[in-house]
Amino acid sequence: MHLILAGGSGLIGTALTRRLLIDGHTVTILSRNPEAHAAPEGVRLVQWDGRSADGWGSLVNETDAIINLAGVNLGGGLWTRKRKAQLLNSRLDAGEAIVEALRQAEKRPEVLVQSSAAGYYRASGDTLLDESSPPGSDFQGNLCQRWEESTHAVEELGVRRVVIRSGVVFERRAFILKMFMLPFRMFVGGPIGTGRQYVSWIHIQDEVDAILFLINHQDASGTFNLMSPQPVRNAELGRMIGRVLHRPYWFPVPAFAMRLALGELSTVVLDSWRGVPTRLMEQGFRFKFENPETALRDLAG
Repeated sequence: MHLILAGGSGLIGTALTRRLLIDGHTVTILSRNPEAHAAPEGVRLVQWDGRSADGWGSLVNETDAIINLAGVNLGGGLWTRKRKAQLLNSRLDAGEAIVEALRQAEKRPEVLVQSSAAGYYRASGDTLLDESSPPGSDFQGNLCQRWEESTHAVEELGVRRVVIRSGVVFERRAFILKMFMLPFRMFVGGPIGTGRQYVSWIHIQDEVDAILFLINHQDASGTFNLMSPQPVRNAELGRMIGRVLHRPYWFPVPAFAMRLALGELSTVVLDSWRGVPTRLMEQGFRFKFENPETALRDLAG
């Protein structure tokens, strides 16, 4: 297959590209600054402005699937008004560019994978969240709703669309996982806030496998939660991190301290999302890493 990745130089895109190359596929990555990236053999880096189909739209005619992971990193800085605008506009502009390219195409790909996140849902304590659960009305909820909606029009063009709402991706470089692990590396690890809030998570290998699974299953369309069937409470996750890193679990981090340090960004670790991958498992997907401690040990190793 030939696949186009928008946002392919990020954490998920890098792992996905590596896997696609191993499987013998051809990958084109849309990049705002292709000169800044060293493309592995088998990858074509193509310049794009993140806002239009200029310079790359014709590639759609020879493409089997498009994966839209584009967007400024949620964890790259405090959520100031300017930062929020960047987070939103980078996602909406990329989505509109992809829709424009597909409208102009003579031959369209079979499937578009549209990225989203567990923050789509309203933080809801112990309540299980599946794909039918209502969206949140906070910044994350509104961002994810508009992010998903940015490519909705491709369905009218006959393109199968899959929306993936990912949990916290467990990968060595992942920002949120680093937030959880940093206190333990400094020997001051413990529960964050109450410690009772749930974390919906997924190992990077399962994230990649699930994306490819959904691309290859022609009857898969609509929204899918990409997260382990075993969401974990923050306090329990902390104890696991302590065991894996051989660090003590003893120093609680008060919620007010997190809010003071991170502002609204602190919601990503203080709010509770107990998500489950109902539709993904109904499709027959099987996780390699269901248990969070097993996933952490794999990454630590």
